[in-house]
Amino acid sequence: MHKILIFIATALAFAGCAGGAKEHNVQDSAPQTYSVLFDTSEGPVTIEVDRTLAPVGAQRFYELVKARYFDGARFYRVVPGFVVQWGAAADPALTKKWDTTIADDPVKASNVRGTVTFAATGQPNSRTTHLFINLGDNARLDAMGFAPFGRVTSGMQAVDHIYPGYGEQPDQALIAAQGNAYLERAFPRLDYIKSARIVDDR
Repeated sequence: MHKILIFIATALAFAGCAGGAKEHNVQDSAPQTYSVLFDTSEGPVTIEVDRTLAPVGAQRFYELVKARYFDGARFYRVVPGFVVQWGAAADPALTKKWDTTIADDPVKASNVRGTVTFAATGQPNSRTTHLFINLGDNARLDAMGFAPFGRVTSGMQAVDHIYPGYGEQPDQALIAAQGNAYLERAFPRLDYIKSARIVDDR
């Protein structure tokens, strides 16, 4: 069985404080459904979000995309058949700015292949900016409180080709502290997000 809590963020490195979220100058509420196009180093990936599945997570994801938080971010953890994870910004100052927690959502959908879910530390209300795409059917995560808020509707073949060679080697504390400077130096083959945009956003 995979070490599930490792992919969530080691030693609360990304958990943020337990208080309310900081202001990020993102005022818009996420629509009921929306799609996000990720232009990745392996090709385009479209994620469709359904706010009814996990409204808090759907709102945070919307805010992060609108803020262009994911542009340049590396897929820093890949466990074949399990998950692809990302969520630390290319610039560590941006990671720090958004390092605040959001409340948990009830689990209304299963963590089947292709679904998109926020990572957490295993403690209540500990989600921040880190997410994963399920590479397999990981229903065991449902009972642990991992609430999918969307799914990959196109480009899953690109997700399947995200470079897995470093496994779980990247140090998440160093990613938080140094961003891409650390990852490009120590793990140069990591795939990454060129840009993430809400489809038809104006």
